[in-house]
Amino acid sequence: MSTKPVARAELPVNMKLFTIEEANALLPSVRQILRRIQRSRRRISQYRNAAKLAAEGAEQGGGGMEGGFLYATILTNFTEEIAELEALGVQLKDFDRGLVDFPSLREGRVVLLCWQLGEGDELEWWHDMDAGFGGRTPL
Repeated sequence: MSTKPVARAELPVNMKLFTIEEANALLPSVRQILRRIQRSRRRISQYRNAAKLAAEGAEQGGGGMEGGFLYATILTNFTEEIAELEALGVQLKDFDRGLVDFPSLREGRVVLLCWQLGEGDELEWWHDMDAGFGGRTPL
């Protein structure tokens, strides 16, 4: 586990750092976006076989699929929903679980405040950048 302090100049470009209060204030919006992402993902999965067949057909000079325009629209919406989350500075870690991280400073180093759909209205967990979900520690 890394405990080396990270200077702001060493942070990845455009990484937003959240206080616990700022992250908690965003949770209602994040929850809504995650639900839309999950809905889009379920809709995309309904086209999995048709998209695979269309891709195989495209390799041989054909391709196309019934409902192709709707599928493309769903993919576009899915991409926009992910971009909306990222624009807030929130890191999406798992689509299916609705798992997100909020970069934050703790004791002079960058850590991740961790939350997933189904948890409460306030953050309760954090972990080091390299620890992942399994290294979650109560706040």
